[in-house]
Amino acid sequence: MTVNWTHELVEQLDWHWRQQLRPRLDGLTDDEYHWEPVAGCWGIRPAGDGTFTGDYTSPEPVPPPFTTIAWRLGHIATSILGMRAANHFGNGSFDIRSVRWPGTAAEGLAFVDATYDDWITGVRGLDDDGLARPCGPAEGPFADYPFAALVLHINREVIHHGAEVACLRDLYRDRQPVSQWEPSS
Repeated sequence: MTVNWTHELVEQLDWHWRQQLRPRLDGLTDDEYHWEPVAGCWGIRPAGDGTFTGDYTSPEPVPPPFTTIAWRLGHIATSILGMRAANHFGNGSFDIRSVRWPGTAAEGLAFVDATYDDWITGVRGLDDDGLARPCGPAEGPFADYPFAALVLHINREVIHHGAEVACLRDLYRDRQPVSQWEPSS
């Protein structure tokens, strides 16, 4: 039996995107998008000139701050999908320092949808040789890894961070005053 590895790699992420993650994002409100469940969250904030910016410092603090849905969707759209799609299937011009961060839930969803489409379209165009070729210098210390390893990494990242966003939506929906747990005697 011959395995179509491009199909299998695409289907792993695309099935999750179409059947689980993207439907869970329908109806996302601006309140949810910017909700900070704990103090000190990283989010996407007004920059003062009518634009928005994403919180970030380098090196990242240990432990890293908790993040909002806006920040997590921005991370998926920029560092995970947008940068990779531009570097590997586009003109390489994506620069996280010049990203126009989305200030509303609708803009955030449109941004993540567009970068997802760019990435998945590029991966669909790979053949066996494309999956076997090295990732190249855009992936730094992983330059010599086969491109299929990058595809698997992106799949894991989108599934992982998407699950965090879904969990935050559940917490937002069911938020109530916190009661103190007391052991029974």
